[in-house]
Amino acid sequence: MKFLIAVGSKDYSGPTLELGMRVAKAFNAAVDIVYVGDKISAFSTSEVILAQENLANWELDRQGVDVLQWAYEYLVENKYIKSESDEFNTDKLVQTDDDRCEVHLEGRMTQEVGLILRNGDIIQQLRDEVKRSGIDVTIIGASKKRRMIHDLVQYIDSSIFVVKNYDRARNYKLLLAVNDAPNTKKALKYGVRVAEAFELDVNAITISNTEEFRSDYREASNWADKFLRRTRVDHQVNLVHGKFINVMNETAKDDHIIVMGNSTKSPLTKFFTGSKPLNVCEQCDCPALIVK
Repeated sequence: MKFLIAVGSKDYSGPTLELGMRVAKAFNAAVDIVYVGDKISAFSTSEVILAQENLANWELDRQGVDVLQWAYEYLVENKYIKSESDEFNTDKLVQTDDDRCEVHLEGRMTQEVGLILRNGDIIQQLRDEVKRSGIDVTIIGASKKRRMIHDLVQYIDSSIFVVKNYDRARNYKLLLAVNDAPNTKKALKYGVRVAEAFELDVNAITISNTEEFRSDYREASNWADKFLRRTRVDHQVNLVHGKFINVMNETAKDDHIIVMGNSTKSPLTKFFTGSKPLNVCEQCDCPALIVK
């Protein structure tokens, strides 16, 4: 598997990097850490190309290099990479095209770790990176920009993990949404890996907005119970009446990690009306993973 962790600043991306690396370790995944800066002008781009033999000097002033330095120091300090130096060597950054450069590092507790610097529109740049590198899970912080989470979930072709209000000192539980949707079984498998890595109790919840539970909902709940028993994680399985978004958020509060399968609605419908998992992700007060 391969994970992409998007970081925005040293001041606000600490929880995103920490939780992202811990989850990547649980999956023994390869990891790319990416910073997306403003678009470089055509004039600046030509200067960049001419400066290839002196990347060290050029990189010192480029937007986002300090963030990669910070990420590198975190990786060294927490022994995620094998390195002979605590200093980030910008000489090793390789320009792959006009708006992207990278360096790859040998992992210790995960597979290879890449540090990537991109420039341009953040949604487009992350979408391109996901496609280019075959990313399975994209990990992002909870942006305050309007519709950012909506657009990332809509347009990026990978599972999306939104790191919202993460506090390592908090005692989390895992909240799994279980229904008859095609991605539910995959979400359960992802959730179990996270639960095992963080030693979390699991609450697998099936929600009906009517007084009756359809047979396919009960079958999904029974399958989840059997699967969780086989994995031997501590868990409970619940059938709950109510509106999906309200029940999920009221149950999760700020001390759960939510895992849900992606909606099967058409992209056009989701664009205008959203989806239940997307709306939960936007409104919740805790980390949430939407599995595609």
